[in-house]
Amino acid sequence: MKPSPAAQTWNRLQHWRHRLTVPQFTAVTGLLVIAAGTVILASPLCSTDDVGLWEALFTVTSAITVTGLSIIDVGHDLTPIGQGALAALIMVGGLGLMAITTFLQGFVQGRSGLRQRLDKGRALDEFGVGGIGPTFHRILITASCLIALGTVILYSFGFRDIDNRGARLWASLFHCISAYNNAGFGLWADSLVDYQFNAVVCGVIGSLIVMGGIGWRVTNDLLQYRFQLRRLRNLSLHTRLVLRSTVLLLLIGTLGLLFTEQFEPQGVMQKLGVLQRLQVTLFQSITTRTAGFNTVPLSIETISDAGLLLMILLMFIGASPGGTGGGIKTTTFAVLMGATRSTLRGSEGVVIRNRLIPTSVVLKAVGTALASAAFVVLMTLLLGIGETIGGKTAGSGFTFLENLFTCMSAFGTVGLDVGVTAHISRLGQLVLMVCMFVGRLGILLVLSALYGSRPASRVGFPREEVYL
Repeated sequence: MKPSPAAQTWNRLQHWRHRLTVPQFTAVTGLLVIAAGTVILASPLCSTDDVGLWEALFTVTSAITVTGLSIIDVGHDLTPIGQGALAALIMVGGLGLMAITTFLQGFVQGRSGLRQRLDKGRALDEFGVGGIGPTFHRILITASCLIALGTVILYSFGFRDIDNRGARLWASLFHCISAYNNAGFGLWADSLVDYQFNAVVCGVIGSLIVMGGIGWRVTNDLLQYRFQLRRLRNLSLHTRLVLRSTVLLLLIGTLGLLFTEQFEPQGVMQKLGVLQRLQVTLFQSITTRTAGFNTVPLSIETISDAGLLLMILLMFIGASPGGTGGGIKTTTFAVLMGATRSTLRGSEGVVIRNRLIPTSVVLKAVGTALASAAFVVLMTLLLGIGETIGGKTAGSGFTFLENLFTCMSAFGTVGLDVGVTAHISRLGQLVLMVCMFVGRLGILLVLSALYGSRPASRVGFPREEVYL
């Protein structure tokens, strides 16, 4: 008996689903989660009449990609249920969209062979062939403990100016969830400007951002050797690179912003004292690479062009592999610096901390950096095409630096805004959504999803020199 048309369609869908690679399954699942979240957030139960399907789509995309760019006022336009749904979406995206989708893939596709387990491990940035379930459980437990600890501290010592205890508890929990997942969403339109000199708030939020950004592998390594940290050689090379790169970038960001804003007479930091400037620039250095919170107003009028350019570079580097942030990753930056040093020294291979880095890793780092830079430039060009996309009003458009800053913020899933996002057209906002989605998944994973997996060629080719 010939199957019915509906049965044939279902069989074709089943066949197509089983043929999906891990990158393709991850991308498709991410789009489905965004679609479902959009419908939920646009419902009257979650939002006011000011939030339509488009506003919900942009907000959910920003939440799933843990970016933080927003065209609505979260505290005003979303109901308490909507804010809770937004926090849940942030957790889904922040704790690893790739981890969750590959975890689900094991049940959907029913495959557990060695090759599939290796693919899942790569998608989660985990070495080896271990199952993804126990790893995800440990990630969830660690994140829950850190978020709970931060919530208690903020409730007890941070947000003491909020008299209503329920509102204070929710503000503490929401901002801790957003900080650990490097999302940058806040319940107030001015982010954390009102708490710029509150050491407890800035300390807790900053610490959670760093802990979420360094990645699970580093956290697990530190916990495993917590009693032997005096001997750094016990830590893996990956952990040492992440920690050194993180500290170095924090110092560069802090000192760099102190230097650039010193020469901006109309800048927002000119009225601050020395210790206040240090606290503000340190927090902004932490949040610029990954999170998107700000304790000072950000615009082309309040921050110097040099300061904005420095922040763009920090956003491009971003967080660490397996973390909740975006960017090309700190290890990619470290490998590129190591390759540059080896080239200047005339070395045949790239050696970092007395370890030879495989050529495939170096090529991946170069490819990631170049492809990411090319993608951001392309999106910036699209954002700046005429007033239809990038213009504020007729006759007055945003500057190239503002467009570049916004695209880099979206691609790096940072969420810092200089007043562009809410004032551009829907075409411009669509460009930013594409930036956020590609930035969260990673440029190489997106390319793999588009082109599919191809077997490695076994054909050898003759060697020939090229002059550089």
